[in-house]
Amino acid sequence: MPARHLNSSTGPQVHVNHSKDDVCGSGFKHLTPVHEALRITNDHLTKKVTDIEEHPLSEVLGRVVAADVVSPIDIPTFNRAAMDGYAVFSEDTQGASATSPVPLRLAGSIPIGITPNLRLHRGEALSVVTGGQMPEGSNAVAMIEYTRSSGTVVEISTEVHPNENVSRIGEDVTRGTVILKRGTRILPQDIGMLTSVGFDRIAVIRKPRVAILSTGNELQQESGVDSSKIPDVNRPVLINAVKEYGCESIDLGIVRDDYNLIRNKIKEGLDVGDVVLVTAGTSVGPGDMVPKVIDSLGSPGMLVHGVAMRPSMPVGLAVINSKLILSLPGYPVSAYLAFLEFFPTLVGQLLESNFLPRPRVKAKLNRRVAGILGSKTYVRVRVSETNDGLIADPVRTSGAGILSSLVQANGFIIVTERIEGYEENASVDIELFRPVERM
Repeated sequence: MPARHLNSSTGPQVHVNHSKDDVCGSGFKHLTPVHEALRITNDHLTKKVTDIEEHPLSEVLGRVVAADVVSPIDIPTFNRAAMDGYAVFSEDTQGASATSPVPLRLAGSIPIGITPNLRLHRGEALSVVTGGQMPEGSNAVAMIEYTRSSGTVVEISTEVHPNENVSRIGEDVTRGTVILKRGTRILPQDIGMLTSVGFDRIAVIRKPRVAILSTGNELQQESGVDSSKIPDVNRPVLINAVKEYGCESIDLGIVRDDYNLIRNKIKEGLDVGDVVLVTAGTSVGPGDMVPKVIDSLGSPGMLVHGVAMRPSMPVGLAVINSKLILSLPGYPVSAYLAFLEFFPTLVGQLLESNFLPRPRVKAKLNRRVAGILGSKTYVRVRVSETNDGLIADPVRTSGAGILSSLVQANGFIIVTERIEGYEENASVDIELFRPVERM
C-alpha cells in the first residue's frame, strides 16, 4: 500500500485558531491548517505594493510589470523574407516542377538591413536572404533549394503560393496589442519582445522591502567570539532567501529576549518594510514573547499562531496596519521551510503577481517515510537519477535544528495531513531546490 490515510474518526483533530488568547506556557491547543492560515492572512492583506519605478531593460529581469504594455508598432514593420531564395510573383511559378522549371530573369539582389529601391516586375526574380525586406511588387519567396541560377536567369522548380515563405507586416505583433499584462514577472524573452517593439525602459512595481530580525540571548553575529553563544544562522539565510524572490532585504540585526527591545525593533521593521520576518520567540514557552509583542503593535495583530505543519509548527502569521509579519521558529530548518511555505504566496499577493512554483519530479522512495496525522509534514530527500529512474533517499538526520539536512538534500516530500506516510517503493511528488544528482 503506497500511502496510509487518516480515518475521519481517528487521529488528532486540527482546528482553525481564531483565538487571541495568551498561550505562553500552556502549549498549542489548536493548530491551523496551512491552507487556512494562508487564506486568513491573505484576507487581511488589503494594502498592496503599488509604488511604480521606471528602469532600463537591463535592470528589470524578474520585476513585476506595473501596467499593461501596448506595442506602438507592428512586428514585422515590413514584409520580410522568411527563407533564403528569390522574391517572385507567385503567379509566375504556376506549373513549375523539377522536370519543367520556370525560368525568370534575375534582376538583382536585396541586401539585408536596407530598404530596397528595386521594384519587381512580372517575369523577374530578386535574390533575398532570410529577414530581408521584400521588394515592392513581390508576394512570395521561392526557396533556394528549389532553384538553379545561371547568373542572369534563375529557374524555379516548384510552385509557390501567395505569401509563401514571407513574414507579413504585423504577423508577430499587431500595433495596439497588449504584449505584457500588468502583474507579469519579466522573463528574458519578455525583454526581447520589449526591445523588438522599441522600448528601452519600462515601469515596474517597486521591490517589496522585507525587514529581518533575529531574537535570542544565545545569538551572536559571528562564530567563535563567545563560546557560550551560537552564530545567528537564520538572518543571513533569510536575507538571501528574500532576494531570490525579488525583494529588498533590510537587516534589523539581533535583539535580546527583552520585551521592549523586541517591540522597538519590530516597530522599526514595520516603519521601513512592507514585510517583517522575525525568528525565534514564537513558541509557547514562558520566554516566547514575540506573539505578545506583535499584538501590542496594532490591529488586527496575530491572526494565526500554531500551524499544522512539521517542522515549523510554532509559526505565527500577523498583519499590523496592513503590513505582513511572519513570526518564524528559531530552528533554522523550521524557519526556512515555514518561509518557503508562506512567504512566496503572501508576498505574491502583495504584488498581485504569482511566483514561479518550485520544479517537481516524481521519484520512487527507497525506504518508508512517516507523516503525522493532522499535520502537513515536510520530509527532506536526496533525489538521484539511476538506470531504474529517479530514486528518493530520505535524509536520515531530520531534526529541525540540523541545517546539514537541508544542505545534503535537494528536495522535499510533502506528506499531507490525511495520510500516515508513504511506503517503500511508493512513487511520490518531490519539490526540488537543487538539481537531481546522477548516480
